[in-house]
Amino acid sequence: MDQAQRRSLKEVRTHGSELLPFGTYWYSYGPGEHVIDCHWHDEAEIFYCAQGCTLFQVDTDYFLVQAGEAVYIDAGDIHAAHAYGDEGCSFFSFVFNTNLLASAQYDAVQENIIIPLQERRATLPRWIKPQEDYELELLEHITAIKKCCEDRLSGYEGAVKGHLYLMLSGLHSRNLACSRTSSNRSESSKIERLKTVIQYIQDHHGQPIRLAELAALIPMSEGQFCRFFKSMTRQTPVDYINSYRIRQAVELLRRTDRKISDIALEVGYDNISYFIRVFRKTMNSSPSEFRKKLQDSMEGPE
Repeated sequence: MDQAQRRSLKEVRTHGSELLPFGTYWYSYGPGEHVIDCHWHDEAEIFYCAQGCTLFQVDTDYFLVQAGEAVYIDAGDIHAAHAYGDEGCSFFSFVFNTNLLASAQYDAVQENIIIPLQERRATLPRWIKPQEDYELELLEHITAIKKCCEDRLSGYEGAVKGHLYLMLSGLHSRNLACSRTSSNRSESSKIERLKTVIQYIQDHHGQPIRLAELAALIPMSEGQFCRFFKSMTRQTPVDYINSYRIRQAVELLRRTDRKISDIALEVGYDNISYFIRVFRKTMNSSPSEFRKKLQDSMEGPE
């Protein structure tokens, strides 16, 4: 991932502000580079694949997303992107609070479009491909939002909001808005249990985490838990913990000049050699090499 993209990711980490409740992210991965682990947030998200291909997960569904296709993630849905194939891939992600579209007062827009969206009674298609006319129209709006967020011309916020309204109104006019209110009780239970475990890992990643304590959260035996976790995330619990810790270490390397040994301890590694080995496996470089690349990129050519 190049530095311009990394800085863009950092600046919108909180998904915007009260005045501008959306965040924009640009991701770029080479073959075999770090993947996006399972996570969720209270905002909705539009994920647009610009190049390459990814195996995308939303809750318990998986699908291959090609360049020129998009995914819509409802607020609260657990999701992940897994590297696929031998080529690199790049994405644009638009994360927004659906209150961005709320009316100042209760009106027909609020009643007929926004509340059904928030309640998942009338939402966007999950997987948007360039096939049907309505999908092509949705993709045109998504690429227009992407361009608005790249150019950031005066008034672009209004253009972004307008494109979102046009996407929703176009679906309603064709009676093509999707309902995702009903879900299989068993699947919902699995998702909630996975969220419980992931939240615990994120809250305690700086401390020792044992499989037994994770399994007890659900509860399951350790063997059952390991099989459950891998079936839901395509990662073992240990791989997920390491991946999350390394992502936190990457942020500390980017934002601070602290010693690598101190960073390792903060993110949960009391063995510096093991930390370096896991970091190299995840990021294709050692922590010191990664930091040097960051510094060289920031300084630019002489």
